Amino acid sequence: MKNIAVIGAGTMGNGIAHTFAQFNYKVHLIDISQASLDKGIATISKNLDRMVAKQKISEANKVQTLANITTFTGIAEGARNVDLVVEAATESTALKSKIFKELDAVCDKKTILATNTSSISITQIAAVTSRPEKVIGMHFMNPVPIMKLVEIIKGYNTSDIVMQTIADLTTKIQKTPIEVNDYPGFVANRILMPMINEAIETLYNGVAGVAEIDTVMKLGMAHPMGPLQLADFIGLDVCLSILNVLHDGFKNPKYAPCPLLVNMVMAGKLGIKSGEGFYDYAANRKAERVAKMFS
Repeated sequence: MKNIAVIGAGTMGNGIAHTFAQFNYKVHLIDISQASLDKGIATISKNLDRMVAKQKISEANKVQTLANITTFTGIAEGARNVDLVVEAATESTALKSKIFKELDAVCDKKTILATNTSSISITQIAAVTSRPEKVIGMHFMNPVPIMKLVEIIKGYNTSDIVMQTIADLTTKIQKTPIEVNDYPGFVANRILMPMINEAIETLYNGVAGVAEIDTVMKLGMAHPMGPLQLADFIGLDVCLSILNVLHDGFKNPKYAPCPLLVNMVMAGKLGIKSGEGFYDYAANRKAERVAKMFS
């Protein structure tokens, strides 16, 4: 397996492309927007520069990594003649289903189709294809070049051979594959999102402020960042989407998103990506100043 297509040049997509290319895989980075592709390549280059500065890779490694990536604005061209496709588009069942239908039509029958979804059913996505045994979840963590975990999610029909192939590939790019079964949120987000939601409820109910809640979790529970800061980092719209998947999938009120989260998303306060969430990122991308509405 040497040729890999990645669909989506956003945060997760460009991180996945960067990682595979750094390990000398030939990567086709696909996005419908040329501007997004240009931004994605610029982000990869910037992250590689940071690694060179820290002496984690050489300048030659950086040049080779970038040379391993070719960009495409269409699936029909970019997903041909590859061994694996990793879809990293927006967390939408309708969008992913549309993409997988097109991939199934374009890709060779031997091609494995993976999705980076963090919560949507692999079985549901696989059902729109003629190769459900070759559809699998590869849930990378953000930031992809740094984080070691990849959740490998087995759909109802995913074959054992495909599971092993993807687990072996994950090890080759120096990540740790953890195999999980196909239930809403898998493991990572089934545990993480209710914690984030409860932190938002704690703020919503006036128990403590933004900085205080995050400090308790950092100093008391040894978390590297507090849950509200983490929500801003993930994107409040993404958090809401995942909670809705959990709530719809389990029909359990404990997964219902906090009204404060719903209102913030409707108001466009999405975290770092919009410049404001629980913290104000106007000056920098660090969570140093609590947003005005919470201060």
